[in-house]
Amino acid sequence: MNSESLYQFSTLTVVLLLLAFYGGTYLMTLGIRKKNEDADAFMVSNHRVGFGMGAASMTATWIWAASFYAAATSGYTYGVSGPIHYGLWGALMILFIYPFGRRFRKLAPNAHTLGELIHARHGASSQLILALSNVLGSVISLMVNFTAAGALVSVLSPLSFQAGVIIAGFGVLLYTLWSGFRASVMTDFAQLVALMAIAIVIIPAVFFAMGGPSELVAGLGNLTVEQANFFSMDAILNQGAPFFVAVLAYAIGNQTISQRLFAVNEDHIKPTFLTATVGYGAIVIGLGMIGLMALTLGVEPLNGDMNNLIPQMVSGYLPPIFIALFFILVIGSLSSTADSDLSALSAIMMADVYGKNIARGKADPKRMLLVGRLTMIIATVVGIVFASFSLDILVMLVFVGALWGAIVFPVIASCFWNRVTNAAFTTSVLVAMVLFCAARFELISLAGPGGLVFELLACIGGGVIIGLMVFGFLGRTAGFIAGALALVAMLIFATGFLRDYTVLLASLTAYGASTLVCVVMSLTSREERFDFDTISQRVGDYDETPNLDDDKLEGAPAGLATQ
Repeated sequence: MNSESLYQFSTLTVVLLLLAFYGGTYLMTLGIRKKNEDADAFMVSNHRVGFGMGAASMTATWIWAASFYAAATSGYTYGVSGPIHYGLWGALMILFIYPFGRRFRKLAPNAHTLGELIHARHGASSQLILALSNVLGSVISLMVNFTAAGALVSVLSPLSFQAGVIIAGFGVLLYTLWSGFRASVMTDFAQLVALMAIAIVIIPAVFFAMGGPSELVAGLGNLTVEQANFFSMDAILNQGAPFFVAVLAYAIGNQTISQRLFAVNEDHIKPTFLTATVGYGAIVIGLGMIGLMALTLGVEPLNGDMNNLIPQMVSGYLPPIFIALFFILVIGSLSSTADSDLSALSAIMMADVYGKNIARGKADPKRMLLVGRLTMIIATVVGIVFASFSLDILVMLVFVGALWGAIVFPVIASCFWNRVTNAAFTTSVLVAMVLFCAARFELISLAGPGGLVFELLACIGGGVIIGLMVFGFLGRTAGFIAGALALVAMLIFATGFLRDYTVLLASLTAYGASTLVCVVMSLTSREERFDFDTISQRVGDYDETPNLDDDKLEGAPAGLATQ
């Protein structure tokens, strides 16, 4: 099946669908809107979000527009292992903040951002590096989601790309602006319920419309040897390994995750993150199977654009009512992530920039709210403007990903090791970024000794990633042993060929370089060892009295709130 064009709704139908979605989400937030909003509720809902709401919000936030298109692209490109590589490693990004998140909450139980904790540990320079990486990441995420909305509207209706971008941007801002994070969590739950219900219907519907299991098995002959191999080295080296490397980077560097970490009731952190991990993996792997189905049938993406693959499959095999459900599915997924990005950006500007650096600990809660809402408005406009230009954001994504990879070890070490200094944190991140750029863009030849140096740093990075993951769940001794074994294995098997995979090499180099510099500078420093007990004294709420009206958020829906 190779359709010449995709099914299109009338302008009126698309406008009504968008009005129904964004109007419905706006009406939902009216139930939690208060005349006098407080800053802590606006940023983290007074740290009292219940298990069900927290898990749903985490899952909905992490399933964004790219999850649909990239998961299907992965299945179409890499065959049987593609959906697993995309969905499984993405799910682990949620899981692996849990063990470190317990430590973050223990050190700063009343924090609103991870940057506040780092400010209390090191000071302004380290905090602002972390804040900058999150601002860039969230703005780029907004651009990606608004761009996806514009593309979806333009291919399924007569409306223009720019019209779709503008409607999505202001629709998200409409229901997020007043109540901030609380509105994001409330609407995330409803969006996830709708997303799961629709996905459960659409994925099997496409599958059986294509002919069911018999057609899928018969079409396996269209796969190459690598695509048919579940343990394909091509899939592992080009997708699985880079995604695995990104697990800790996104878990530690993404404010949308850490914001929910600080918002969820402390007793419910573990079930919240475990549930979100399973929920994300199941939905995204299912979406990736649509790409595998297209591959087995020999479907060619319309106009050669992989982003058309899922709309093309839905449009070609399902009736209009299912296409409308798919439209809502994608709009809901991108909106749940976009509102989380707005909430994350507002919290960073309120707490990290204004609270800690401009007001210097003497913040006015009312002024903080003004800062947060202005941030949302400005971020929405910036996201709409850049999305409307259909800019190539790959280079920016590369830089943000590298920055997040470069800060992983310094952030984690700063929360467990009392010898890490501010100078070690800042210097290690900057050095890692420079070396990442040199490797990623081959500013230094990778053919000779330079390539070997980067491979050695990458081997250290591989050992660090495995060591930190094991350390998080099994403790320091197990982490050191696992890291050392991974380092030895990398030195034996990776040197000599890793330079041929520059994305993986550069990402691992960022980890290795930041770790090496941070450890050496910390060990040679003569600064007094840090007292972790002082962090909780330096990080607290901004409003004097918790807002008890947040029970509305915790209690809806019944049975999922804080007990």
